Amino acid sequence: MPDLLKGKRGLVMGVANDRSIAWGIAKAMAEEGAELAFTHQGEAFGKRLQPLAESVGSSFMVDVDVTDDASLEHAFQRLKDEWGRLDFVVHAIAYSDKTELTGRFINTTRENFKNSLAISCYSLIDVARRAQPLMPDGGTILTLTYQGSNRVTPFYNVMGVAKAALESAVRYLASDLGAEGIRVNAISPGPMKTLAGAAIAGGRKTYRHTEMNAPLGANATLECIGGTAVYLASDFGACTTGEIITVDGGYHVLGMPRFENI
Repeated sequence: MPDLLKGKRGLVMGVANDRSIAWGIAKAMAEEGAELAFTHQGEAFGKRLQPLAESVGSSFMVDVDVTDDASLEHAFQRLKDEWGRLDFVVHAIAYSDKTELTGRFINTTRENFKNSLAISCYSLIDVARRAQPLMPDGGTILTLTYQGSNRVTPFYNVMGVAKAALESAVRYLASDLGAEGIRVNAISPGPMKTLAGAAIAGGRKTYRHTEMNAPLGANATLECIGGTAVYLASDFGACTTGEIITVDGGYHVLGMPRFENI
């Protein structure tokens, strides 16, 4: 079904390169007719993002630091001034000091705990609050999580706690904003070969293990994750909110590895 998002405008936050999950979502949305704006943090990421944005016909880029109120205010004021409204926001932002994504969770520092929760979870709440006035006729807010939120995953550590908080925030935001026709959901892909995934110790082993044991015998692809995001942002997702939708080849249903891999 072509043009599922024709006439819709959306903001995509968190594209780092062409292997980013956020880029897979942005590309799928653009192919379905959406008009996109992008955020990046800093000049280096801006240079990586520019050719990708241009490839989907977008020149709307804004430098944003989600820990800086003035930076976020500037971004959403630009959206208001240039577009006047938003139909969807893709929040693909998370952070932890990579030195703490090794070893034991018990050694998490207070400072990194605060930073990880603020950037990975609170930023969604802050973005939703700013997006709400630009969605007078309803809209969609999407974020990204991972099964480490509810099942212990090697070296995911404080990010597991941050994603658990993020998933809870999705449910509370869905309740808050539902009366205004704004849907809030999260997509939970399996392990991906992304810049963020590379920061986690043992990431390659986790990727291979999931691929070997998932019922479908494969990890998620950017295209499948993008398609899920398109559905959620389209009119076909009109009755779906507060959900954590898993896209991981079915790995999440297992209680233990396949017998041949034990």
